[in-house]
Amino acid sequence: MKKSGFIAIIGRPNVGKSTLLNRIIGQKIAIMSNKPQTTRTRIRGVLTDPRGQLVFLDTPGMHAPKHRLGEYMVEVAENSMREVDVVLCVIDATLHDLSKDDPIIERLDGLSIPVILVINKVDAVAKDKILTMIDHYKEKHAFSMIIPLSARSGEQVDVLITQLFGMVEEGPQFYPDDVITDHPEQFVMSELIREKVLRETREEVPHSVAVMIEHMERSQNDTLHIHAVIYTERDSQKAILIGKGGEMLKKVGSLARRDIENLFQTKVFLELWVKVKKDWRNKENLLHSFGFDAE
Repeated sequence: MKKSGFIAIIGRPNVGKSTLLNRIIGQKIAIMSNKPQTTRTRIRGVLTDPRGQLVFLDTPGMHAPKHRLGEYMVEVAENSMREVDVVLCVIDATLHDLSKDDPIIERLDGLSIPVILVINKVDAVAKDKILTMIDHYKEKHAFSMIIPLSARSGEQVDVLITQLFGMVEEGPQFYPDDVITDHPEQFVMSELIREKVLRETREEVPHSVAVMIEHMERSQNDTLHIHAVIYTERDSQKAILIGKGGEMLKKVGSLARRDIENLFQTKVFLELWVKVKKDWRNKENLLHSFGFDAE
């Protein structure tokens, strides 16, 4: 009998949760950026191998919310911990002030399921610092285990996966062998587009951006035609997103198209538009229309 289980990945923004999920799955299904609060909803990744199947929930980074969208993101992360078999609490090995993780570790108190502390980015610090961190966090919480690793290089990730299969119980396979995420194609495409906005635009733009795939169809020559809209909150942000002579929008579109073609193994024609929805991050109806609903 094979094993199966659900795993929540939690932690502060920008500690490498999405990078870890992509490394485990072996493909990019969660967007990555050096800007915090990149992930806004739960990204489900599915790992299937001869031992069984693990379903991962990559949650938004826990932070002090400044708008309704931020509140939603924290709710998603907290709800995820209550409906899984194991929690991975990811921290950043390069962090200087270890007390910054205290509020998240306090949220683990009372959980009746195993919690693994993952110390990520160990390839960027000296070994003695890792040992100091292990001693520090052992005193903060009774973790089932502590695993130092590097999601970027893959170091020790196989050890983590082995330990997870050891923790989950025998159970059914929830998804077919070839499924790596249960999100619709349109969701994955919109996230890949948003990733390029996060990487290419200035600080005042990224977190006011939402992407919607409004139309998608295949032509007779099997080209996938995608019409997507990038929504932002201010006219000034729209101007930045479009860029001089449309250069920024062209660059975002070109980079996103390449990733979509690689993931879906098909030729893509991507058409991008930019529209303004003022203060959408604080409006429940707009959050709902963009697919943000805490479960």
